[in-house]
Amino acid sequence: MNVLTNPRKLRGFERYIKIDNVSRRSILKGLGLAGGFVLAAPVMSRPGFAAYQTGADKMPHGVVVDPRVFVSVASDGTVTIVAHRAEMGTGVRTSLPMIVAEEMEADWSRVRVQQAPGDEVKFGNQDTDGSRSTRHYLMPMRQIGASARTMLETAAAKRWGVPATEVKAVNHEVVHSASGRRIGFGDLAADAAKGSVPSVEGLKLKDPKDFRYLGKGAIGIVDLHDITVGTARYGADVRLPGMKYAVIARPPVTGGKVVSFEGSEAMKVSGVEKVLEVKGWPWPSKFQPLGGVAVIARNTGAAIKGRDALKIVWDDGPNGKYDSVAYRAQLEGAARKPGLVVRKEGDVDAALKSADKVIVGEYYLPHHAHVAMEPPVAVADVKGDRAEIWAPVQSAGGTREDVAKTLGIPQENVTVNVTLLGGGFGRKSKCDFAIEAALLSKELGAPVKVQWTREDDVRNGFLHTVSVERIEAGLDKNGKVTAWRHRSVAPSIASTFAAGALHQAPFELGMGLVDMPFEIANVQCENPEAAAHTRIGWFRSVSNIPRAFAVQSMVAEIAHATKRDQKDMLLELIGSPRIVKLDSVKDLWNYGEPYDSYPIDTARLRKVVELVADKGGWGRSVPKGHGLGIAVHRSFVSYIATIVEVAIDDKGKLTVPRVDTAIDCGTYVNPERIQAQMEGAVIMGLSFAKTGAITFKDGKVQQGNFDDFPVLRIDESPAVTNVYIVPPGPDTPPSGVGEPGVPPVAPALINAIFAATGKRIRALPIGKQLEA
Repeated sequence: MNVLTNPRKLRGFERYIKIDNVSRRSILKGLGLAGGFVLAAPVMSRPGFAAYQTGADKMPHGVVVDPRVFVSVASDGTVTIVAHRAEMGTGVRTSLPMIVAEEMEADWSRVRVQQAPGDEVKFGNQDTDGSRSTRHYLMPMRQIGASARTMLETAAAKRWGVPATEVKAVNHEVVHSASGRRIGFGDLAADAAKGSVPSVEGLKLKDPKDFRYLGKGAIGIVDLHDITVGTARYGADVRLPGMKYAVIARPPVTGGKVVSFEGSEAMKVSGVEKVLEVKGWPWPSKFQPLGGVAVIARNTGAAIKGRDALKIVWDDGPNGKYDSVAYRAQLEGAARKPGLVVRKEGDVDAALKSADKVIVGEYYLPHHAHVAMEPPVAVADVKGDRAEIWAPVQSAGGTREDVAKTLGIPQENVTVNVTLLGGGFGRKSKCDFAIEAALLSKELGAPVKVQWTREDDVRNGFLHTVSVERIEAGLDKNGKVTAWRHRSVAPSIASTFAAGALHQAPFELGMGLVDMPFEIANVQCENPEAAAHTRIGWFRSVSNIPRAFAVQSMVAEIAHATKRDQKDMLLELIGSPRIVKLDSVKDLWNYGEPYDSYPIDTARLRKVVELVADKGGWGRSVPKGHGLGIAVHRSFVSYIATIVEVAIDDKGKLTVPRVDTAIDCGTYVNPERIQAQMEGAVIMGLSFAKTGAITFKDGKVQQGNFDDFPVLRIDESPAVTNVYIVPPGPDTPPSGVGEPGVPPVAPALINAIFAATGKRIRALPIGKQLEA
């Protein structure tokens, strides 16, 4: 397992569409309809061929483009398209099938979407993370749809005895224009099913000018109606006959374990049936359970009451002294000393020494919890050497693999059914909660639901890393930046997988540190050591959050020091339109994508800055107590620029009247979802910037719920959020959307606060700093 190069391996028509979320055996039954277009018959899958290169084939299990795996047509004309990624608000369960329907010429009102179970041999990679579902699957899904269309056209031509070149699929029918004949997909299904799948290399894809769905924004997500009326099925909604309910008391300190426990009082609680110890794995242990004591009951409420009555003696282990205040001082000390050099161009030491002025900024961000609206939950039913899981997981295939390994059973004997995710943000790509349910079901010989409470979620999850970012910028007498040294100190996600991981992995370093795009002669990036004392995991935007905060705050500090406009200073540092060369960086991480397809293009970076400045009215007159801030960042191979307007009253109360964001994500599928995700990114970015912090004392998380770990409320949200999407070039491949909107928000906010008050905030969250 290479934990340094693959983060996964560190691992308007809604009412007409019905979405099913069923088990694998039900899917196979449903797709084998008599007389249907049985494209879902089990076959040997083939890797996809793409017109542009992505890193999709480097992901575990790669890409599958066989239409028989993803598409079926019933005799009544209903088209069923399988969604193999998890839906957690990004709209992927709509977007990917919509791509297939577009190329297939299917009428969207006659399409059903069916959720795939975990099976990466059959479906290819199923990791819904890294903002890569569309960028990896736009072309494969087009190929799948084109293959299905071609098979239908071939069947029609054969029936009519005409050349296939004379027929064409149009809106759920195949038409022979010369004779005026037409026939529906349903009537062709059986014949088409007998035909062979065409060669991928010979497929003719639709001209984008003929698209009816892609890029139009006219189709809402297929789950919207069910979500709105409360009938959508999330993890907590799963019920099985004879199911037991469990909650677990987990070690309050990472790496801790049970010394002894007394469960007699718990057993007195009405509804409690059993108390037992849950196996834990020595830390670090990837996504394995922390262990602890489980309370089994007839309902979740009883289980929680029973857990409250437990008396447990814990051994806190080596992290029992972890303290946030002391650790911050340790990180700051490390940031002020030389560290491992991970990028070097020119001579930074000499350039800083000869600089007319040196500006130093030290920026701190605490741990942060995901707090998805739906806490982790899973149902497992283990019988002998077979297991079935129902859970809101981001990686169905990865969950299947890990459950099989933990139980010691063949992977093909594990079925993972994916429910809707009530938010994920990276937390639900770690399947510890599903493994817990599987272990308990095996022990009890019955189906078990393991429910995490909000407190469990906050105190026992995988946190976003704490970080200190120190930047030294040297300026010549004309105010031009000639030197840039950036030291980044943070415990690494690699520490969750391997002991002794003191430096950040290449994929973390490539998130805003070594890939910094400024046109500066002397650049040096360093990464001092930092040990982890809790479970660190990827969090929406990952290391881009602290890096964007530091770099974009420093840009504004330089602008102030040189009496320049923030936006003008930013464009000067970005420099000339060019492809950034990073020859000095070993193991450059580019979000798993080939640099030829996805280079760092400063013309695109400049474009989003200029677009948001124009549309957002940069430099406009604002009332007293208001200020504007701007920031830009490239992440997940997309380019995002944000302007935040703040209003601060004489008591230090902060509100945000308006936010403007410009995004260049290349070729896109559903602009409505892009807008929604940018709006959500603004809410999330403002939330952790204003109030979000997870702190430790004696190794224990000090927060537990939204009373002491608040998230942004409706009345605190921006009154106006505008989103501007850069139209893609004809050959621009798709890039990320789910994550890259977050990083510019905090620095734009902080820069706006400075513009309004003259107070520079370098440590998040803001908290009461404006009241001082």
